[in-house]
Amino acid sequence: MRTWKVVAALLGFWLVIMMYMSSTIFQNTDNSHRTEIHLRHAMEELERLRKQNVELKKLASELKDVHLNPDVSKDDAVKSLRKRLERATQELKGLAEKKSLNVSSGCLPAPSSIHEVLSRKVENDIVEFWYYMRFSLKSIRDLSVGNTMLVNRVDEILSDGLDYKRTLVADIEQLRNKNGMDEWRRKESLDLGDLVQRRIQYLQNPLKCRTAKKLVCNLSKGCGYGCQLHHVTYCMIVAYATKRTLVLESKGWRYASQGWETVFQPVSHSCTDRSGDSIRSWGALSTLKDVQVVELPIIDNVYPKPDFIPLAIPEDLAPRLLRLHGDPAVWWIGQFVKYLVRPQPHLAHDLNEAKKSLKFQSPIVGVHVRRTDKVGTEAAYHGIEEYMTHVEEYYKQLELNTGEKIEQKQVYLASDDPNVLADAVAKYPTYRFIYDSEISKTAGLGTRYSTASLRGIIFDIHFLSLCDYLVCTFSSQVCRVAYELMQTYHGDASQRFYSLDDIYYFGGQNAHNVEAIQNHVPKRKEEIALAVGDLIGIAGNHWDGYSKGVNRKAGKNGLFPSYKTANKVVTAKFPTYPEVPLTKGR
Repeated sequence: MRTWKVVAALLGFWLVIMMYMSSTIFQNTDNSHRTEIHLRHAMEELERLRKQNVELKKLASELKDVHLNPDVSKDDAVKSLRKRLERATQELKGLAEKKSLNVSSGCLPAPSSIHEVLSRKVENDIVEFWYYMRFSLKSIRDLSVGNTMLVNRVDEILSDGLDYKRTLVADIEQLRNKNGMDEWRRKESLDLGDLVQRRIQYLQNPLKCRTAKKLVCNLSKGCGYGCQLHHVTYCMIVAYATKRTLVLESKGWRYASQGWETVFQPVSHSCTDRSGDSIRSWGALSTLKDVQVVELPIIDNVYPKPDFIPLAIPEDLAPRLLRLHGDPAVWWIGQFVKYLVRPQPHLAHDLNEAKKSLKFQSPIVGVHVRRTDKVGTEAAYHGIEEYMTHVEEYYKQLELNTGEKIEQKQVYLASDDPNVLADAVAKYPTYRFIYDSEISKTAGLGTRYSTASLRGIIFDIHFLSLCDYLVCTFSSQVCRVAYELMQTYHGDASQRFYSLDDIYYFGGQNAHNVEAIQNHVPKRKEEIALAVGDLIGIAGNHWDGYSKGVNRKAGKNGLFPSYKTANKVVTAKFPTYPEVPLTKGR
């Protein structure tokens, strides 16, 4: 018993220290940064006010001289001086009003990149620490079967530890969002997204289609809807990166034989055919400069892979994205998915009507259970209990964050197995499950490529992306598409998910690396050594405090502590589209 008291004490002590350190770091970083900015802005305002005051005194002096000088034509001089006086007074009044507005609305400058990156890291470290402690204690409990007293004590520690973890996450949430920073993230995401959407619109609607450079993408890739949508997304990103208008050839599409445009808005309104003076297949970029029309193969057949394909982000947007978002590549990909799935009016109408009839509203968690062809081939079987464990945890965390009890907990449940729906309702009667049983029926293997199936999967992805949190398996492209779209509705939705299997990936992408930020000496034969700066090709997170990957420098595969690494964001040179103003309306 003494051993377990020590374990419990250490766990509590460590979590309290983490809470104190994170709070202190945030307060010091936040306060010092904001104080510096406020002082600088105040000095700038004072200097402008001082100059305006000097100007007013100068004008008053000149006006006095006019009245005292008999040789000056008083009417013209007075009119000129009065105009100058009015302009100076108006500007001074504007500065005062602007200063008053800033104070009254609590308007603050953007947070520093260091502050945002550090706050996300502390939040992630808390979660990874909990994964480690939870897995370790459960392992000890499993070895103690038969010792009821010991098993009960471990369960107590797990319960208390989870309360500590929730409190820490709630504190971090408050620190990250104080002084309106959550609103800043929302607005910054909208502003950046608007810029990207306007750039795509410009690219896709050239003034002269006949002479425009084009990239041809065929929708005949033999896979499901999520896979095909990611194929078109990759085509759109390559078009953006090479400054070529994308021509999507979709006649005979297995989901809609008349093509993409029968469901979604055309990718271009003014340039829709492949006509051109020269046409050739994809090759080295240096050989394609003077070719007007290029045919793009599927991403798996592109070799060597250009540096601008996922998970790379543009250099020109990187500083803002790195400050804004916990996973910039997902945000970037989400912008292209958003453009591609703009619904035709009839589809938009149906989606809006469905939202009303389902009484879809926040807070709500999206759960996607993929079965049928995935189980046993690409993914393991997961019972509804595994999903609902994380749904329940989300709601408990939300209640602690907001200080409000949620009377009706809701779940949007999407699945290709109709039995999942009945199972969930029977086992969790206190939840309100929102679902369409017809969608799950048409998602079966026999009817997967029907018009009804297409409608169902579009509806599921749409409503999953509108949820506040996702619980799913990232081995499913449907869930990954929903997660990508989710980024377009929030400031930073990078942590609004729990995957029961894979980490996020695009498919056919360039290598996904993390970088060692601490040294690590292996303690078990399954572990690999890390040195600061090492690149590790990430294979997956085991959700127990460890991840698996290959140290590219040492060439060794194995496990390593997740918290000792950080995501390596890759940037690439994309066109900066100077023809498109950085701010809308300029």
